[in-house]
This record gives sequence, C-alpha cells and structure tokens, in this order.
Amino acid sequence: MTPAIALTIGGSDSGGGAGIQADLKTFLALQVHGCSAISCVTAQNTTGVSRVDPLPPEALSAQITAVLSDLPVAALKTGMLLNTGLIEAAAAALTPLAIPRLIDPVMVSRAGAVLLEPRAVDAYRLLLPLAELLTPNLHEAQLLSGVTIDAATGVERAVQQAAERLLERGPAAVLIKGGGRSELRGRDYLLQRDGGGRWLSHAAIATPHTHGSGCTLGAAITAHRAHGLPLTDAVGAAKRYVEGGLRCSLAIGRGQGPLCHWHGVGQPAS
Repeated sequence: MTPAIALTIGGSDSGGGAGIQADLKTFLALQVHGCSAISCVTAQNTTGVSRVDPLPPEALSAQITAVLSDLPVAALKTGMLLNTGLIEAAAAALTPLAIPRLIDPVMVSRAGAVLLEPRAVDAYRLLLPLAELLTPNLHEAQLLSGVTIDAATGVERAVQQAAERLLERGPAAVLIKGGGRSELRGRDYLLQRDGGGRWLSHAAIATPHTHGSGCTLGAAITAHRAHGLPLTDAVGAAKRYVEGGLRCSLAIGRGQGPLCHWHGVGQPAS
C-alpha cells in the first residue's frame, strides 16, 4: 500500500481528546497515514489543562525536517504553537512547501481558556499568508481581525466582516467556526479569495462532550486534502465527519468528553 500522508504540527493532549492525539485518530479514521511534530506537552484531562511545557523551537524544526526529508506529505495542519519561537519555527518550515497547509490558530479555546502567550499573537502574521485555509474559532477570529463579534453588531455580519479582514492578511480562504455561540451552533462561515463566502451548516448536536471538535475538523479537512479532494468538498466532508463524531460523543471522565473519532469505522469485536 502507498497511502496518502498528512502531517500535524501541534500540542500533545494527555487526555487524548484534542491536539496531536485527536489529529492522528482522525487521520487514521479517514485512511491517511499520520505524522506529527509536537510543539508543546500539556497535562490535561476532561476537566481542564493543569500544565503546558513548550518544546524548544529547534526541537520542533527537527521533527518537521525529519518527516519532510523522507515522507511525501500531501497536506499538513498546524495547531497549538504556544510562543513566538515556535510560531517562527513553524513558519520557516512551511514557507518553501507547495502543499495544502491548514493553519488552525490555537489561541483561545471555545470556552475562553488562553492557549497562546499574549505577546505571540502578532507573530501569527508570519503564518497567515502561508495558509490555504485558516480555521479560527470566534475568539481567535476576533483577536486576529480586530472585529468584535457580538449580538449588538449582528453576529452573522460581524463574522463575515472578520473573515473579510482576515482574508486581507494573506490566507487563500478562511473558515470561522461558529460553535462558540448558541445561535451559530453547527454553522461555520467559509470565505474564499476566488469563490466568495457562504454559511455551511450541519445539525446542532445536543451533547456536552465536544472536546477536540475544532482540532478534529481541521484534521479531517487536512486528511481529505491529502486524498486530493478540492478544498470546498474537503470542508463539507470534514463537517459531516465531525457531526457523526458528536452524535457518538464519549461520556468519559468527570468533565467534557471528546467526540468519537472512530464512528463509522466498525464495531469492536465481541
């Protein structure tokens, strides 16, 4: 076999619900060989994050170089890049590549937990022009665009304005994930430089166990791009995959469990 290969660059989630672990599970479920470059090690479970330890930027660069020097990576994504040094290392590695690159600017969780050092926000200007697709959540879209997304200004219009502002900063397309607000649950806004804007919807699944859904969406898009699916089709297929995972979400631990990455793959042996 010669499978499609994808690379994920991001943080390790010891609870297994998000980050590198979620990405690799998604790649496997979608029949892509997953490679990884770890930027940070987090101590976390379903109740929250208790510690984050960044790796040296040189260690991140070495991992990416090791993968790319040997394996024909067809698409990649970035996730948690805690500080300026890690962002700069990722940007330097991605700049010469001519493959689909998804940038998930992991800065603030949907619940509002900060996952990026404040002085590193400006460093993302290095990554934005490298993105075939930028996938911020609502908090991140506000930080990167400077557009306030609230009910007073009209949430849908504010999301569209944020996407327009972000597109001006270099990415070929922007997908703003709406799951952080009840009125946008299941709805994301896709704006493409050469294809205009549209709202994409899937069923709003009533479950508290949504940990890792943003990482999983990005990983699923990356996997479908590695298989050669056009970007718009890859986004639609990825949203359907996440919807299925939320329908089968895992009620594990004492807090917010993750979605199920292996839904539809098969039943466990009896």
